[in-house]
Amino acid sequence: MPMIKPTLLYIYDPMCSWCWGYRTTWQVLQEKLSSKVEIKYLVGGLATDSDEPMPETMQHFLQQTWHNIAEQLGCEFNFDFWRKCQPRRSTYPACRAVIAAREHGLEQAMYLAIQQGYYLQAKNPSDNSTLTVIASSFGLDANAFGQALKSEKVNQQLLTEIAYVRQLPINGFPSLVLAINNQFIAIELDYKRWKTSYDSIMEHIKSS
Repeated sequence: MPMIKPTLLYIYDPMCSWCWGYRTTWQVLQEKLSSKVEIKYLVGGLATDSDEPMPETMQHFLQQTWHNIAEQLGCEFNFDFWRKCQPRRSTYPACRAVIAAREHGLEQAMYLAIQQGYYLQAKNPSDNSTLTVIASSFGLDANAFGQALKSEKVNQQLLTEIAYVRQLPINGFPSLVLAINNQFIAIELDYKRWKTSYDSIMEHIKSS
């Protein structure tokens, strides 16, 4: 019988700024592991639906987080977002968007486009209108995608995924979990060095 590959779960939120900071390292790690593990993306749902403006204290905290990530990891942020958009503490719409895009094999493309829209182009991914425009840029039907974002089916998929993720050994986003021999193992995540996680994963695979 052919050996079943272990699965590496990448748990993220499309509007998590540390996920944006980790992107370059994660891309290299994915490439290095592509022949050794199956990689599965799962959304964790950082912040529930809300139409309320984000409190000033939270805005200041997140802007400081962006500055910290830029300083530590060298990634780019467009701070015009805080001036041009009405921030809301709501990431569930963006989570629904990547789930809806997953149906078309476009989860990773949607994820990157949301990050670029948010962090580089000062667009607000808490708004379904922003997400629909992004989807249409991939050639997806804007009306159908807009309906999917509001559908009970996609919302239920999100809630089910969040419930599943919360049972995993994670500590915030992004997180890496290796699923092997019916075990779920938390993998150390190093924002600067892909090899830290790679070595840990390979060690667990060899000892399984």
